[in-house]
Order: sequence, then C-alpha cells, then structure tokens
Amino acid sequence: MRLSSILQLGIKELHGLAREPMLLLLICFSFTVSVYSAGSALPETLNHAPIAIVDEDQSPLSSRIISAFYPPYFTPPRLITPSEMDRRMDAGLDTFALDIPADFHRDVLAGRVPVIQLNVDATRMTQAFSGSGYLQSIVTSEVTEFIKHYRSETTLAVNLVQRARFNPELSKVWFGGVMEVINSVTMLSIILTGAALIREREHGTIEHLLVMPVTTAEIMISKIWSMGLVVLIASAFSLIVVVEGLLAVPIEGSVILFLAGAALQLFATTSLGIFLATVATSMPQFGLLLMMILLPLEVLSGASTPRESMPEAVQFIMLAAPNTHFVMLAQSILYRGAGLSVVWPQFLALVVIGSVLFFFSLGRFRKTLQ
Repeated sequence: MRLSSILQLGIKELHGLAREPMLLLLICFSFTVSVYSAGSALPETLNHAPIAIVDEDQSPLSSRIISAFYPPYFTPPRLITPSEMDRRMDAGLDTFALDIPADFHRDVLAGRVPVIQLNVDATRMTQAFSGSGYLQSIVTSEVTEFIKHYRSETTLAVNLVQRARFNPELSKVWFGGVMEVINSVTMLSIILTGAALIREREHGTIEHLLVMPVTTAEIMISKIWSMGLVVLIASAFSLIVVVEGLLAVPIEGSVILFLAGAALQLFATTSLGIFLATVATSMPQFGLLLMMILLPLEVLSGASTPRESMPEAVQFIMLAAPNTHFVMLAQSILYRGAGLSVVWPQFLALVVIGSVLFFFSLGRFRKTLQ
C-alpha cells in the first residue's frame, strides 16, 4: 500500500461528500439540533402538563386541591364545567381533567370514601404515565393533611442519607446529551462510509478506480479515514460546544482520551459500513439494513438503559458489538473522569473488534469487486 494513494483517495471522498448537501445537513443536524434536543427535551419528566378541573363541590377542600397544582409540573388549572370536559379533551387542549364531585367535602368529613374522577389523554403516553402518579399523590396528600389539620412528616426508625455521585442533581440532561453524541458517532460513521461506496457504484466511478494502480485495501482505507475524520471533528465540536457549552454538562475527564476512543469506535463502525454497502445493491436496501443494525446497537449497548438490567445472554452477546465498549469508556471518561489505566480494556476490545470487522469487510469488498 502507498500512503500517497490513500491520502489522495481520501481527499477525493471529502470532495464527494462536500457535493452532497443532504449528507452535510444530516451531519450538522445530528451533532447540533439532535444532541441539544436529546439533552433538553425530556419526555419522561412531567413538565407544564395542561390540566382542567371540574369543581362541583365548591368547598374549602376542593379549593385546597385546586391550589396544589402549579408549575413546573402542571400549568395553572383551568376551571371548566362538566359539559366542557369531553370536548376539551377531544380537542387536545387538556392532558388531565379532574372532576371533584358534589358533597366531596361532606363525605370526607363523614368518614366515607368519595371518588374523584380523573380523565387522562393517554395518547400523550409519557405525560399520562407519570402524571397520573403525580395527581394521585397530590390529591391524597392534600386530603390527608386536611383531615389531620396539620402537615406532618413520617419519622423513620432509620435515617437514610442519599449521596448521588457524578450527577448530584440527578439531571437527565447530563445523560441525554452525551448519549446522543455517542449514538450519532455510530450512526453517521456507518451511513457516510456505506453511502460513499454505494455512490461510487451508482455513479460508475468504482470501475474507474479499478483500472487505476490502486488496491482494494487502499480504496477501503481511504473511505474509512476520510469519513471517520469528518465524524470525529463533528463529535468533538458537538461535545465541546453543544454538550459542554449550551447544555452546561460538566466534562470530568479528558476530551482527548475520549476522542481517541471515538477514533477506535470509528475504525470499527466505518468497517461495518463498508460491509453493509457490499451486501446492499442500492441505497434503499442499505437503509433497510441500517434499521436492522442501528436499533440493536443503540438500544442494547447501554446507551438507553443500563446493561445490568438486561438478560445475561444479551449482555454476553453485545460484548461482540463495538458500541458496548464505546459506551462504557465514554461514560467512564466523561462522567467519572477515568484515565487510560481504567478504560484500557475497552480500548483493547475496540482494537480487536475493529480489526476483525476491517479484515472481514476487506475480504467481502474484494469478493464483490471480483
């Protein structure tokens, strides 16, 4: 192999990418808007949920319940009539509609068990799931305090003091932004290298390369380093500007060490992208293969849920995926400030997995060209 040929072929790939506006837009979107949205938009957290209340009791207890709903969990409650409740929910104006029946105050003081009706718009799944629990807790707490005539706290026999390490405020923003960068690194590296090879085949320029004094290894390596470099620069920009800057997520460890791990991850995933491009005969087929590959890589690697909560068989199988080791080293470096002495097993695993994928894809690439 000649380094000059690899360099010139890689530069050719960069020029080809510069002439693809949709791919450039995808790169910019994935490492800016997508990362910021994943960190700031938290659908699993109840935030300004619209609520309407039908107060048929007009009592001090019902007024107490109404005043218990306030931002940021809920919007200020809107008082409506029973005839408006269904119409407003059908129009999507309210996520929750609470109906306090008549004589509710009297029945509570009499020791009866009155029923409050709660209507939930279950099409807003995340808010409906968490909001129902919030509502039940708030109403129960207000009624209990009203009956006791004072607010009290239960004194436990053992005082449990919790200390959250690495994320003292338990902010989901810290998790969402960094994990989206990791997912974008995997997704874009596979897409760009695979699209580069399929683009060569569709445009007929792959035959031009074959008659030139270059080898298949030089062609493949040029696509790997050029597309990997683009993703690596974009991920560094996203981590520093979007995650650390806009989202204000503190980076505890070395960004250089993280980028070194990202480079090894790119070596593995770009090789995987070449392999998928040799299997697919067109861009639509390549897109279908991406759906089958990206979803397991992102969901089962620990980027969405902890690996410890998965079945042991899944944990063992996913050790063969580069994403699993990349997520582990990224979380260790960026969250816990780990050094190379801690994450070297993940670095070694990425080297081994990347080498296997590279030589396997190279063999497949040669066979396809023949």
